[in-house]
Amino acid sequence: MSCSLHGAPRVCLGTSWGVSFRLIFGTLYPAYSSYKAVKTKNVKEYVKWMMYWIVFAFFSTAETLTDIVLSWFPFYFELKIAFVIWLLSPYTKGSSVLYRKFVHPTLSNKEKEIDEYITQARDRSYETMMRVGKKGLNLAANAAVTAAAKRDFWSGFPSR
Repeated sequence: MSCSLHGAPRVCLGTSWGVSFRLIFGTLYPAYSSYKAVKTKNVKEYVKWMMYWIVFAFFSTAETLTDIVLSWFPFYFELKIAFVIWLLSPYTKGSSVLYRKFVHPTLSNKEKEIDEYITQARDRSYETMMRVGKKGLNLAANAAVTAAAKRDFWSGFPSR
């Protein structure tokens, strides 16, 4: 990625400055605001920040893919920063708008399917961990028996 515009230096928002901005304003500020909402038991603020985190999780997931495909696009990183500002702004209420118009209806329609998928994934991961754990215990037991047998074998010879 080039950080110059027609040879003139400019701030490269796709590197550390952009990452710092996203970290501070996209994550740390909302985290602290969420903490304050929970601490004060302000339900309105609590709901607002829960909607933000749900939308931000989808944004972060999409961003992982779009960074690979669209990072060459002019002003891509600047647009991402503007989007985070829009999400956070109390004037635009961007996260609330996206949540109410898109996220909530989509999740409501797919909720049963998502729950079934999560249950299947949890069950499969438990089964896999049990199978891997048993194999690990068998390997450890075999290694211990082999080590003990070697020790007994060599103990029959006089030491040098």
